[in-house]
Amino acid sequence: MSRRGNCWDNAVAENFFSNLTKEKVRKTKYKTRDEAKQAMFHCIEMFYNPKRRHTNNGRMSLVDFEPQYFENIESV
Repeated sequence: MSRRGNCWDNAVAENFFSNLTKEKVRKTKYKTRDEAKQAMFHCIEMFYNPKRRHTNNGRMSLVDFEPQYFENIESV
């Protein structure tokens, strides 16, 4: 949740939803709400988290980055 008047707090979420909108929502017309939900789930869980590389974490996917991140936190 953003602090009042601070647009930077939600930058990560805004970027994610912007990418999701560009990649999935604008390109497709869904016949049902369930079809849209399934497409969003597939986009997030089958592509965005396990495969899509992110520049903020050394060009690693989130699934690859997370174990490394928690290993470094536990060792500190």
